[in-house]
Amino acid sequence: MTQLKTYLNEHRERFTEELADFLRIPSVSTDSSYREDVRRAASFALEKLQQAGLEARLLETPRHPVVYGSYHVSNNAPTVLVYGHYDVQPPEPLEGWDSPPFEPRIEEDVIYARGATDDKGQVYAHIKGVEALLETEGVLDVNVKFLIEGEEEIGSPSLNEVLRINQDLFAADVVVISDGSMIAPDTPTITYGLKGLAYVEVNVRGAALDLHSGAFGGGVPNPINALAKMIAQLHDEAGRVAVPGFYDDVIDITDAEREAFAKVPFNNEKFAQEIGVSATPGEAGYSLLERLWARPTLDVNGIAGGFQGEGAKTVIADTAMAKISCRLVPNQDPADITKKLSDYLQEVAPEGVTVDATDLHGGYPALTPLDSPAVQAASKALHEVYSREPIYARTGGTIPVVSTFQQLLGAEVVLVGFGLENDRMHSPNEKFDLVNYYRGIETSAALLRAFSRK
Repeated sequence: MTQLKTYLNEHRERFTEELADFLRIPSVSTDSSYREDVRRAASFALEKLQQAGLEARLLETPRHPVVYGSYHVSNNAPTVLVYGHYDVQPPEPLEGWDSPPFEPRIEEDVIYARGATDDKGQVYAHIKGVEALLETEGVLDVNVKFLIEGEEEIGSPSLNEVLRINQDLFAADVVVISDGSMIAPDTPTITYGLKGLAYVEVNVRGAALDLHSGAFGGGVPNPINALAKMIAQLHDEAGRVAVPGFYDDVIDITDAEREAFAKVPFNNEKFAQEIGVSATPGEAGYSLLERLWARPTLDVNGIAGGFQGEGAKTVIADTAMAKISCRLVPNQDPADITKKLSDYLQEVAPEGVTVDATDLHGGYPALTPLDSPAVQAASKALHEVYSREPIYARTGGTIPVVSTFQQLLGAEVVLVGFGLENDRMHSPNEKFDLVNYYRGIETSAALLRAFSRK
């Protein structure tokens, strides 16, 4: 690896400048006013793939294009597909930033900008990893493909169709995704499990219009009161979700996983302190880490109804609304959970109100066995770079495309994050430690070598 490391050291400044150029493009996919900037980011990634030595092109979608890159060695060689995204979250609230979100700032070897770690910095590390191998060795021992999309931050609405139409184009033995975090600094981490998602909006309706609380109070249904009672019945006293059948298909945590979790450098008190809470309640019988990573959950994400302005307005609102997300574990089906939740909300609704539950979106959970060849190869690669064994982790986050890769391509999926949990993804002052960026490039090269040996 000496020649490779020499190349990486010699080109660090250029790698940083290129990343900064990528981060300057405000590729906010959720806002149509940024549409041309999103395309500009796609063109940037396309150009850099070509400069690295890959064949690349754009695959058009109704919204934002998918960037496809390919380096083909042999039909007999394994194929690795690298997935990432070039779109970013909106930068708001702007007043929370210490510097403009699309003017990258480097301070103490940390780069600050929207998209720094989610996911421009991480996917760009893979592009540079391929470049470094080709420049130092002249050829790869594996076929490499890139799929870099521009709609991840809006739920990847076009991606399933792109994959379905181009199934042969994206065929791979292993999919590598770097769109997450290490469990701690200098702690290589392989994420082998992701939660799924069922997201529902609930609307509770009472009268046909807002009513005077003095003239009608005590004689008509109150949707806000009703919704509050319904929400209070979503969990039991032991912290378990009370929706009938919610746990029917849940696969419990294995002994091997509990052993792996026990090796994770996770401190309950520090976790609570960092987010400013005095307690960490949840499902009884499971540790905090087990609940976060491997148990299904239900949370109210938003609630609204009635008068919200300054001062007083004495009305009984005609409607109330809540948004509810369920994070799911392997074997749970988003559509099934959505139906069970909707049925339960109807069942516990107080007399006199009507309830409508709308399925907003969902995603399947995903799990890669710890003993899979891809996970074992990735483990060896991380050990080469960090000189220590990796941590095996699951996460409460959802990346819907992971289950699609597993089901549609039949590929093993390995998630190796280069960022940190405190990189402020989706928040002001998003950052990426440059040491993790450079190590990400080295890790990308090591992964490709390891998968060729597999």
